[in-house]
Amino acid sequence: MKRHDKLAETIPYGTLGILALESSRDMGNRVNDYIVEWRKERARKQTTASSFAGYNRDSFIITSACPRFGSGEAKGIIHESVRGDDIYLLVDVCNYSLTYTVCGQTNHMSPDDHYQDLKRIIAAVGGKARRITVIMPFLYESRQHRRSARESLDCALALQELTQMGVESIITFDAHDPRVQNAIPLKSFETVQPAYQFIKALLNHVEDLKVDAQHMMVISPDEGAMGRAVYYANVLGIDIGMFYKRRDYSRIVDGRNPIIAHEFLGSDLDGKDVIIIDDMISSGESMIDVATELKRRKARRIFVAATFGLFTNGMEKFDAAHEAGLIDKVMTTNLVYQPEEVLSRDYYVSVDMSKYIALLIDTLNHDQSISELLNPAERIHEILRKYGQI
Repeated sequence: MKRHDKLAETIPYGTLGILALESSRDMGNRVNDYIVEWRKERARKQTTASSFAGYNRDSFIITSACPRFGSGEAKGIIHESVRGDDIYLLVDVCNYSLTYTVCGQTNHMSPDDHYQDLKRIIAAVGGKARRITVIMPFLYESRQHRRSARESLDCALALQELTQMGVESIITFDAHDPRVQNAIPLKSFETVQPAYQFIKALLNHVEDLKVDAQHMMVISPDEGAMGRAVYYANVLGIDIGMFYKRRDYSRIVDGRNPIIAHEFLGSDLDGKDVIIIDDMISSGESMIDVATELKRRKARRIFVAATFGLFTNGMEKFDAAHEAGLIDKVMTTNLVYQPEEVLSRDYYVSVDMSKYIALLIDTLNHDQSISELLNPAERIHEILRKYGQI
């Protein structure tokens, strides 16, 4: 019996409602399609599942909007009742494709704008829902997770603000530093790793891959990504390497200390395929620098896997790196907005996370544990066996 079919034996916490803000509308529709299909199947097989009011519906999407006045101010509107519902809010704070007008001027929505819209929709719920869970794949202000000078702690403040507004649980993906959950110790905070999806995508798109210590190595581009790299290395049974960045702390360029050099710690790379694991690609400069250093050490093929592909400076540098043979594949998820400029590249692989999010929502709505979903080691071994790697 499949994991989501076992849920037919349990009682839902409340009537399911998915509130996908405009920034996550496409993801919300894909998630909704999965859950609708699963629940229709359960209702056919299990009379218990079909007896719950509102359990089997054509759509669980609750329509909402955040219209703006001419001054740029906005309000949150929910177009149907949510009283007693188990609500799951989806928001992509990185979706810069959306615009709004202020006094005749067109502005692109920033993470701050998306976060404000999230709060507006929570306020529109007005305490009527039975439970509110926020699914925010890219955690708002997660890069400002600690104080190193006289600075604001924006991520911690945002988490506290959401829980004070009535949010019971926050689910994010690959948080920059999971320790930020210490800001809300009495609330549920889950940071999810897309390890299984990345490995599956790599096996699907690279035919002659050999996943063993003699032919492959996982690389952490800096000390911050070591935890992710250690997990991949342990599950796949391969070796690990790490780069650490030497910075010039005497000056600041674009808000940070510039990197002088990347130093490598690890075993011989000669002839091995390499997976570089990180949480995000911002401008991509450090990732390309790491790939250059790996090629200098005679690495064979280089695959880049990052949960969030922001590509803030465009794709030209990655095009040049691919043409020069530095990078073979770039894999990022569809958890954040992906422009056509990114999707059109032949070396780019989009990793779909909609089914995973649907599993999380469906399981939580039944008030069941998601621990098996958070640790995909068993599923990773299954997919490796399927492709003859074990």
